[in-house]
Amino acid sequence: MKKLMQTKLGRLRMLAILEGISLLLLVFIALPLKYILDFPMGTKIMGMLHGTLFLLFLFNTLSVGVEQQWTFRKTTWKVLLACVVPFGTFYIDKKILSRLPR
Repeated sequence: MKKLMQTKLGRLRMLAILEGISLLLLVFIALPLKYILDFPMGTKIMGMLHGTLFLLFLFNTLSVGVEQQWTFRKTTWKVLLACVVPFGTFYIDKKILSRLPR
């Protein structure tokens, strides 16, 4: 984990995983708590956390893409699309980000 955080690409991969986990927590824990147990605080907290991670992932994707000179048509758009597709960040980490040179 420490090694992963030493590069911009490593931080992007970590953000991808955290963004995916935050969506899981929001969908499968916070939303049921809100609608079944009438506890809306969970969605407020998890929604804000997920939104923050989502934006960080977007900005970091663009930053890493520019730094590593990704071709937009080949790589960047796929990584950006992954964060708007539910759980796409897990897929994109495995299929693209983990295979890129550091």
